[in-house]
Amino acid sequence: MGGDEETLSIDTSQIRNARSIVTIVVFILTNIVVLFPFHIPIYVPRQLAEVFLDALSALRIIAPRQPEEQGLDGQPKPKPYTVLRFPMNFVTAPIIADLFLLAIGAIGRKEVRGGTLGANKISPLDIMIFFLSLAYIAISLDASGLIRYLAFRVLKWGGDDGRRLFLYLYMFFYALTSFIGNDPVILSGTAFLAYMTRVSSNIVHPRAWIHSQFAVANIASAILVSSNPTNLVLAGAFDIEFYKYTANIIVPVLVTGIVLFPFLLYVVFPHEDLIPASIKMHELPDHLKPENKEAVNPNIPHARGAAEEEEKEMTDADANKEKGKLLSLEEILNPFLDRKGAAFGAVLMAVTLATLLALNAASGKIGEHPVFWITLPAAGVQFFWDVAMGWRERHHTRAIAARGREEIKRRAAQKEADREEEELRMTEATPRNSTTKDPSSDEARSISHASAASETRDATPGDSVNPSMQVSTANLTPTNEKHEQHDAEKQISPEGEAKQGQARPTLVSHAKEWSEWLQETFPTATTVIAHLPFALVPFAFAMFVLVQALVTKGWIPVFAHGWDHWVEKTGTVGAISGMGFLSVVLCNFAGTNIGTTILLSRVIQAWQIIHQQSGIPISDRTFWATVYSMALGVNYGAFSAAFSASLAGLLWRDILGKKHIRVHSLDFARVNSPIIAVSMTVGLTVLVGQIYIMRTNDPYDMKH
Repeated sequence: MGGDEETLSIDTSQIRNARSIVTIVVFILTNIVVLFPFHIPIYVPRQLAEVFLDALSALRIIAPRQPEEQGLDGQPKPKPYTVLRFPMNFVTAPIIADLFLLAIGAIGRKEVRGGTLGANKISPLDIMIFFLSLAYIAISLDASGLIRYLAFRVLKWGGDDGRRLFLYLYMFFYALTSFIGNDPVILSGTAFLAYMTRVSSNIVHPRAWIHSQFAVANIASAILVSSNPTNLVLAGAFDIEFYKYTANIIVPVLVTGIVLFPFLLYVVFPHEDLIPASIKMHELPDHLKPENKEAVNPNIPHARGAAEEEEKEMTDADANKEKGKLLSLEEILNPFLDRKGAAFGAVLMAVTLATLLALNAASGKIGEHPVFWITLPAAGVQFFWDVAMGWRERHHTRAIAARGREEIKRRAAQKEADREEEELRMTEATPRNSTTKDPSSDEARSISHASAASETRDATPGDSVNPSMQVSTANLTPTNEKHEQHDAEKQISPEGEAKQGQARPTLVSHAKEWSEWLQETFPTATTVIAHLPFALVPFAFAMFVLVQALVTKGWIPVFAHGWDHWVEKTGTVGAISGMGFLSVVLCNFAGTNIGTTILLSRVIQAWQIIHQQSGIPISDRTFWATVYSMALGVNYGAFSAAFSASLAGLLWRDILGKKHIRVHSLDFARVNSPIIAVSMTVGLTVLVGQIYIMRTNDPYDMKH
């Protein structure tokens, strides 16, 4: 993970240059956009858009377009333009910033190479390969159902004692995160807690459970280098061997976890409606109990059949009603577990981490090797296992998916039949209008059919005919003709025409078929790939390039001189408190905790060079106090003021939203404020004591 060993420049004269000023402005604006994402409306002439879509249709990329009849019978004419909404977020903003700086010549090949292949002991490419490959193993372990099954067992052990269950789940998420990282725990554990708190009759709000889980997952992720990409950046930047990193950080992290629990229980969430003394859970009906119904593999598409569609259609209010609670109850009390997959994944993860630590520890004797040399083959082994098991069970999984699809179709057909029956009943129940002509006359019949045809023409795909118009038509049509007319409308409806047009194969339809085939044949592999944090790759590379631009334009040396002045005035304790505070704050304003780690690592590297050139060494105690306080800050900073303080925070918010739990930005900051304050105070206080006991004022030694 060394990257290019080019010496980092500490020349600050360039900051007066116009391009240097533009670079820092662009960096600040980029981080503001990451914190407050938005969309840019792009207005495209409608005719141009239609020509483009017609071309795609002619090339059989998309389905044939249906003719539209606008501007008839009072319908509004379409606007002369189509609006496209371009997202500006944590993925697009840094990339656009890099492209802009390239266009004006503010950065070039040097910055792009340093931000991708690596410079000054930080190799973004190695880090991304390592993280994604290890993430595949961890998420595959989650896809086996192991995390939810273990959470279910913890739920059983906790019983109906609310505080004991809170403790057990707290310890469970802490231990699991330290082993496999925070993303898989947040991915599965957050959904579990959303379901669990919903089916409890006396947990009024899930706030205590979900915020505690998010905090503990990010605290425990500081223990192992492999648990968080921020730790990978930090370890690579300062040549820290993995076991030494853990040895230096584990005590403050463990003490934080121990002290934080009673603080959460008795100070932050003391109310009975958040953590009841006794939890009252709804009972699972007999026909849904594990002994009477086989657990459903959630990785198989449509495996839950109509229940899956019902959950998708639920509103936030529906989720808390009896039907929504029943669906949630089945999820947590009858969890799916692939025993073979879970056992294989757990063993592979343990072997991979052990090998990784051994190779890293032996690097002094056998030389340094990229850590992904271990994780990438291991991920390959896990992938082939998932594919092989999927192919072996393909007939079974395809049958489950087929049953689910049929159940969904039957439900949709039943809903349509019920709707039509209700419309017909309402029509027949409407009293005759005294001014209406005799329905037996030919003139009345012709008026009736003309009216029906006009309504059918004016209806757009997916729209039903205006009920008020249906009433007038019904009064002019005998009952037997009413049914015939209804059948005729079904045959010539725009919906039917659209379905007929879509029968022609297109690239989109083929892609959809292949996607469904892959999901049904290899459910675990496709699920894991879908959940891999691919968005992290362009974001991280773009942020590395932006920070490298700050290096070459003289801004990182300016920040390093400022840090040096602070440490000279405040000493080791000031270095710990200052870097801890700075890293937490910047997590919210410098492109998540990953962007913060990249930026602060470069600042500390420049600080090292300043002292090397001045001949005044940094003390061993002060240097490592700075590094490990940053390690605490960038991990803990994820649960501070903004969701965008970490990608895990964005994932956590999105999962809760899908489970009908809305956490607003102000609530997130308000609840986390006391938690982050206590966590950082405890962690940094313990670190101060550890640093003064274990370190000396001798000059900093790279071998530590």
